[in-house]
Amino acid sequence: QVHLVESGGGLVQAGGSLRLSCAASGTIVSRPAMAWYRQAPGKQRELVAIITGTGTTNYAESVKGRFTISRDNAKNAVYLQMNSLKPEDTAVYYCHSTPDYWGQGTQVTVSS
Repeated sequence: QVHLVESGGGLVQAGGSLRLSCAASGTIVSRPAMAWYRQAPGKQRELVAIITGTGTTNYAESVKGRFTISRDNAKNAVYLQMNSLKPEDTAVYYCHSTPDYWGQGTQVTVSS
């Protein structure tokens, strides 16, 4: 069993930055792929960014060039640096680890 805890969400003005963190604990047997998803009110949860165990990354088109996902394998942590935030980035952001573990989510609100 793996437990994921997100932190770093909050309220920020458009154009600002936030850094989300996700700490994993429990039985972590290898370097799982980890990802950030988000869910805005009334919308489906969507993939924001993913990073493999070897560091390969992929991003949703809507965040490319603004968000950066990274990981620290020694700390079993994954991060999401979010720059140039827009009101449409407002959502609950969830950390995910393969095979299918989820964090509780952290709210990100971007004001215009």
